[in-house]
Amino acid sequence: MPQGERISIKTDRDELQLFRSRAIVAAVLVLMALLGIVGRLYILQIKGHEEYTELSRLNYQRSIPVPPIRGLIYDRNGVQVADNHAQYVLEVVRDSVPDQNSDGRRRWVDVTLMLERLGKIVPLSEKEIRIFTQQVQRRSRYEPTLLKENMTDEEVARFAVNKLRFPGVNLERRMQRYYPHKTIASHVIGYVGRVDERDLKRVNQKNYAGTSHIGKIGVEAAHEDLLHGTTGYKMIEVDAHGKHQDMLSEEKPVGGQDLILGLDMRLQIKAENLLEGERGAIVALDPRNGELLAMASVPAFDPNLFVDGISHKNYKALRDNPGRPLYNRALQGTYPPGSTVKPMISLAGLYEKATYATRRVYDPGFFQIPGHRHRYRCWKKVGHGSMDMDHAIAKSCDTYFYDLAYRMGVDKFSSYMGLFGFGERTGIDLTSESSGLMPTPEWKSRRHKQIWYPGDTVNIGIGQGYWLATPLQLAHATATIAMRGKRIRPRVLRGVRTAKDEPERLLEPELVAHIPSQNSKDWERVVDAMVNVMHSSYGTARGSGKGAQFTIAGKTGTAQVFGIAQNATYDATRLAKRLHDHSLYVAFAPAENPRIALAIVVENGGSGSKVAAPTGRKMLDAYLLDKYEEPKEEGEADDEKLKVSQGSSTQ
Repeated sequence: MPQGERISIKTDRDELQLFRSRAIVAAVLVLMALLGIVGRLYILQIKGHEEYTELSRLNYQRSIPVPPIRGLIYDRNGVQVADNHAQYVLEVVRDSVPDQNSDGRRRWVDVTLMLERLGKIVPLSEKEIRIFTQQVQRRSRYEPTLLKENMTDEEVARFAVNKLRFPGVNLERRMQRYYPHKTIASHVIGYVGRVDERDLKRVNQKNYAGTSHIGKIGVEAAHEDLLHGTTGYKMIEVDAHGKHQDMLSEEKPVGGQDLILGLDMRLQIKAENLLEGERGAIVALDPRNGELLAMASVPAFDPNLFVDGISHKNYKALRDNPGRPLYNRALQGTYPPGSTVKPMISLAGLYEKATYATRRVYDPGFFQIPGHRHRYRCWKKVGHGSMDMDHAIAKSCDTYFYDLAYRMGVDKFSSYMGLFGFGERTGIDLTSESSGLMPTPEWKSRRHKQIWYPGDTVNIGIGQGYWLATPLQLAHATATIAMRGKRIRPRVLRGVRTAKDEPERLLEPELVAHIPSQNSKDWERVVDAMVNVMHSSYGTARGSGKGAQFTIAGKTGTAQVFGIAQNATYDATRLAKRLHDHSLYVAFAPAENPRIALAIVVENGGSGSKVAAPTGRKMLDAYLLDKYEEPKEEGEADDEKLKVSQGSSTQ
């Protein structure tokens, strides 16, 4: 044995110790593995039981949403103004589109290839593909996504023959919104459009699963919760390839409720025909309950253009039209109210004791603030002479109301006008209502960084200056006078019903406020003066009141759209149409038992007594005497007549 070589001698004891060490390590490893298995089993079987059971169930079950049928809309006489038409559509369930990849994952490229192949069978526009792409990425891969609407009989037949080549693409029968009266009442009824991300943020997404359209403006948007209904679901069994095998259960959808509007389509058609060729608005209310009888804004638009998504060409034509047909003048347009508010100002003066009914003011044709040389002119250059309140309203004497506003002061003036709803939204059940403007010193300081001058108070005394009101506000205030101070909230919706054969449930009127007065006779004094506007020998609208079979209480107004120099003379013949005065008129009838109150604004129409008042008389005759003209046939109206020059709705 070589020197220095070590000899390892293993004893039985060493062997046993080594074996024990290895056994312990192996036991620890086995124990750890068992603990891991037990822990995983705990997660799968106990902690994650519901989650994994649901995932397992989804491997052979699919929950398919079934959208409800949208409720219909009718006018007060049962005339249908929003309908549903049956149509065939193509829907895609992304998870059922055959996978083209080896890893078995459902990728977007699979759907893209499917669209390319499908487009050779059924034409798909770039717009349809773009909208589908946006929608499908927001939805679950198990949920159907709309691809194509309004399929022709030929397209339906061609797809049916080739259906087996396109798993995941289904031909379905759906209901599409349709507006049979086209432009008539389009601003009131509104329209539906495709659901977008902003819509999904304001609705219950589960209830809108499978729903492709939602109300965008008008009644369609304001009462979306009533019209939509409740989504149903079908639970189906599928095989490993996602193919439908059997129906497991079904929860049927609940259709939306039908809406009954206060709108009278006969009166609505009358209003829009009377405004044909102009730009303006007419609002008619039932003062007893606030129901909207008519709301015309001309020019108007066809809401059917928006249902499937309006084309760029059509939208550009509407957007660039100088008449602004998409603009709801009745609800959003703000105008100087002019002399139409003199009855309200008279009531304010009586309440604030700034005047009394028999107090007389001499009108030389102008008014001057004490200590100032500037003259605020009356519309009648030579003046009206000595005026009491009745004659001042009937003859629309500006000087009387200059003096009254100055005596009252802006704070009392604005506060009382606020009781009529000026400067705030009426709260009507429509979207995008404007609040108008009832100016105050605080508003002017905040808006213009200027102090309030006495001349500002004088100007609002005749409905000019900074004061702006919507036609709806004017109709609402006029209805309040008709009801002798009872301010009832305007509303479009008259009632609802769950089915066509079910009785309708009518809504109750909502009393907003009761405007105070010093004496109940004050209301009658002002109403009598408005009657004299129409029926006396000295009223500004006596021509429009002549021969009436009922008593009309009215007030004309002519509002300037730009200022005139102190010594200048207004000559409409030398001005562009857009610089002409606005023509206004408010009225209610019968004066002793009011059934209708209205407000009319004809942009750049000129004198209120010559343009708006005769229009108002025709509206009152139509509603109270049933003097409706036959509506024009489709295509009879000349579109060029609606193309009028654009004017300002401010001063």
